[in-house]
Amino acid sequence: MIETFAKEFMKKLKHEKGFSKHTLRAYHNDMTQFDSFLKDEKCKNLKRINHLLLRKFLAILRSRNYLRTTIARKLASLRSFFKFLNQEGVLEINPFEILRTPKQTKKLPHFLSISEVDTLLKTPDESEIFGLRDRAILETLYSTGIRVSELVGLNEEDVDFYGGMIKVQGKGKKERLAPIGSYAIKAIKEYVNSSQEHRRAGKKKKSLNRNAPLFLNKYGSRLSSRSVARLLDKYLKGTGINLLTSPHTFRHSFATHMLDKGADLRSVQELLGHSNLSTTQIYTHVTTERLKQVYDKTHPRA
Repeated sequence: MIETFAKEFMKKLKHEKGFSKHTLRAYHNDMTQFDSFLKDEKCKNLKRINHLLLRKFLAILRSRNYLRTTIARKLASLRSFFKFLNQEGVLEINPFEILRTPKQTKKLPHFLSISEVDTLLKTPDESEIFGLRDRAILETLYSTGIRVSELVGLNEEDVDFYGGMIKVQGKGKKERLAPIGSYAIKAIKEYVNSSQEHRRAGKKKKSLNRNAPLFLNKYGSRLSSRSVARLLDKYLKGTGINLLTSPHTFRHSFATHMLDKGADLRSVQELLGHSNLSTTQIYTHVTTERLKQVYDKTHPRA
């Protein structure tokens, strides 16, 4: 029932909002799920959607044991879609505005200690090209705090080796400049210099001379986010670091270590490319929690 409107909405998200394929897929899946629910409820008119119907949909989501964060995301997607319908004049009101979003329990992000980061960075075998690549990837993730999607989107021309900056395309295709440290610069230089033949083969194969990817797979094409997740998992297993991690762990570690060393929250927000300061504030909870643990362990009257 909502397919026709959904197509127009998806176009808006893609072209005006600049949403990634992953985000667009999530929105599409959420709308498809709600459309199936409406069909099961024999609801053939969008104007018939009311609070009771939405409460039933919410109850079904809860009965399927979705996480609160997942339910909140689904409702946010649908609220945005119905806001679009309201703005387009399809509906007089947005029925999702009256539905309260379930409270989310904030989980503190996992992060590595400085010694664990040092151990991990020394793991790749730098005697071969892909070991050099992996070392450069790990150094860049920790040095800049950029997202993995931003890392794999980097081109050779985005790195300012002399100025110590990289040009990053973040969420919504927003560009920003991020500082990059000397260790990461050195690792990238070594990788790029050692992979010239591999790069030329990739460019020739794809007739690609502009926007040459910085990090390549074995075929000379742009490395994927999934490949970065796999290589990180491989190196973590090799070090024996017992921690639930993802490529985002480097981002969490970057922010936590910066705040631990005295960086102000606003600067960390800009470095991470967060639109809202509230998103960055989760890391203050991490550092406060660590201070409390140290206090409890060391103060004689804690």
